[in-house]
Amino acid sequence: MPPARVLSVDELVARARALAEAGPRQLLGIAGAPGAGKSTLAEQIVAGVGPSARLVPMDGFHLAQSQLVRLGRADRKGAVDTFDANGYVSLLRRMHRLEPTSVYAPEFRRDLEEPVAGAIEVPPSVRLVVTEGNYLLLPDFPWQEIRSLLHEAWFLDLDAEVRQRRLVARHEAFGRSLEQARAWALGSDESNASLVTGTADRADLVVRLPEPPSP
Repeated sequence: MPPARVLSVDELVARARALAEAGPRQLLGIAGAPGAGKSTLAEQIVAGVGPSARLVPMDGFHLAQSQLVRLGRADRKGAVDTFDANGYVSLLRRMHRLEPTSVYAPEFRRDLEEPVAGAIEVPPSVRLVVTEGNYLLLPDFPWQEIRSLLHEAWFLDLDAEVRQRRLVARHEAFGRSLEQARAWALGSDESNASLVTGTADRADLVVRLPEPPSP
């Protein structure tokens, strides 16, 4: 992995704000391993930039639970082949070309463990779209197109031990036993983390926060 820069959230907000001012619409991607704190950082960036920014997470493109069961992938939900990657790429294309009407994106609801279609509106007035997820920088089809659609890409780094501890706590919070949470965090999640960490060199910026965000 390339060396990480330690930057505060305020410094990253300033960088995102400058990016938003660089064109009619800019797409910022935040990648990183499971539990690195991507969602929290993305929310902080959007809040810091203000109404001209919108958050569109990759997680909205989780396959429905019924499809994961049908495909035999429910026991590794979150793996690269448990997402509608083509749908995600298509949405990024639409937001990149700045259509004259609103674009509607799906949202993943953790209380339901399901994606909900059309939950996020991205009107033409939005100048900065922040998208975050594990697989934004993968070089494999169809993910490889994402990098060319992002005006800037960041990779959020965090020590593996901290990530794993937070993932265990997250899985427990959503109903798994401690034993189940540890098995998932050190099994499926860590396999995904190994894949994602190898893509950090495709980012414009590898960053660590002085105070890591919650996952």
